[in-house]
Amino acid sequence: MQLHISPSLRHVTVLPGKGVRDFIKVKVGSRRFSYRMVFYSVLFLTFLIRFVFVLTAVDTIDGETKCSSIGCMGKLLGPRMWGRRHESAMVPEEIYRVLEEGGSEAVKSSTSDVPQSLEEFVAEMKSNRSDAKTFALRLRAMVSLLEQKTRAAKIQEYLYRHVASSSIPKQLHCLALRLANEHSNNAAARLQLPTAERVPLLVDNSHFHFILASDNVLAASVVAASLVQNSFFPEKVVLHIITDRKTYAAMHAWFSLHQLLPAVVEVKALHHFEWFTKGRVPVLEAMERDRRLRSNFRGGSSAIVAAANASERPYIVASKLQALSPKYHSVMNHIRIHLPELFPSLSKVVFLDDDVVIQSDLSPLWDIDLKGKVNGAVETCRGNDKFVMSKRLKSYLNFSHPLISSENFDPDECAWAYGMNIFDLEAWRNTNISQTYYHWLQKNIKSDLSLWQLGTLPPSLIAFHSHVHIIDPYWHMLGLGYQENTSVVEASEAAVIHFNGRAKPWLEIAYSQLRPLWTKYVDFSDKFIKTCKIAAS
Repeated sequence: MQLHISPSLRHVTVLPGKGVRDFIKVKVGSRRFSYRMVFYSVLFLTFLIRFVFVLTAVDTIDGETKCSSIGCMGKLLGPRMWGRRHESAMVPEEIYRVLEEGGSEAVKSSTSDVPQSLEEFVAEMKSNRSDAKTFALRLRAMVSLLEQKTRAAKIQEYLYRHVASSSIPKQLHCLALRLANEHSNNAAARLQLPTAERVPLLVDNSHFHFILASDNVLAASVVAASLVQNSFFPEKVVLHIITDRKTYAAMHAWFSLHQLLPAVVEVKALHHFEWFTKGRVPVLEAMERDRRLRSNFRGGSSAIVAAANASERPYIVASKLQALSPKYHSVMNHIRIHLPELFPSLSKVVFLDDDVVIQSDLSPLWDIDLKGKVNGAVETCRGNDKFVMSKRLKSYLNFSHPLISSENFDPDECAWAYGMNIFDLEAWRNTNISQTYYHWLQKNIKSDLSLWQLGTLPPSLIAFHSHVHIIDPYWHMLGLGYQENTSVVEASEAAVIHFNGRAKPWLEIAYSQLRPLWTKYVDFSDKFIKTCKIAAS
């Protein structure tokens, strides 16, 4: 049999050996198609060979058991083709088991034997070639040790901050003493405030009445200066400053020597109010009992830190320390609940804390319709800063206590803030808010202070419940005393900024980037400020 192929490669002829001309013609594809098939086949084989080589190389580098190229390829590709992960890519169940167990698999090693850092841990694992269980045990021991150290450091930081925030800086003590001395020796420091012809303005409801309760002269001076300087109508501003007996001379001396004309400023101590002196003040009696009981119950800051168990979170310890802050037992902090009695002739006032700074004209607050409510305040559960604006009733009240849970309070209801509040005193006088406040103070004392942790806001949340009108958050920005990441730009745009928290702007622990918003209203060229070495930073 003979085989003939045409030159064009298009025909193949088969001739039998007997010479018969019968033949078979077989059509073949075009030359172009055959060349392409050959090219793509070679290309595919090249890619496949290289792929097998790479998989084999990776397997060898990872330290797997020796295997042939085909074996390794099947081992690696097989699970992936069926949608399963390769076993070497999964965390062994033994590690999960050890990490999740409680005390049964606890490391018996001493603290010195536990790796102190990630570098030590990695070096130990490399040198010992440990199995999965040992790896998990050592990892758990290292992480537990680091958690303990971090927790201890955090609690210690909170203790130091508590001590720093609760103490009176020597500069402020110096200022109070020098002003008190000035009040004794300088007639100009004892001028009547306000002057006789302006006294009627103190009860004129056509003016804008602000009330500030403080025993901190420097803080009060900043509130007053920022209020008047940013007012569009300073001649209509009336500022009533309430202080205690020991601070009165220094406070009066400062505002006698630093008058903020054309605004009207009045400085009175609590004992100057007729209502305060003519009978018993229930809320102040309860406050004094609360202070004594809290001191005995808590045992002081050192006892709180010493008693903190391993499961207690640092922020819980911080809240207990904060509850010991003198401000929560200060008369200045509780007296606001008696504003209707202290100012019987006024109908509408704005109450300011002494750790605020006013950055805008506040006269539009008198145009806000409170819709029959008593208290105009910003709510504290909505905002971009979730650390500051996440406060609800359950953040302050102990809803696990039957006295709280039995009341008609929603734990997830928004809380509101003290610091800058509009009070309709006429509407207030038609309620029993002050009596409710006193009633709940008594309940908390009888319950061993278990209804809430902090001072005046929790009972106020109860007393003012259903009497609060929410106002635009522009009017009051919170958190500058505990949120270090507060945006300076955003803070500059708020009408009132509030340094609530431990990092008060007059303390060394204040946040350096936020402090200038407060110090801009301090005259560092003043002789009293210079003498007491009060500096901008």
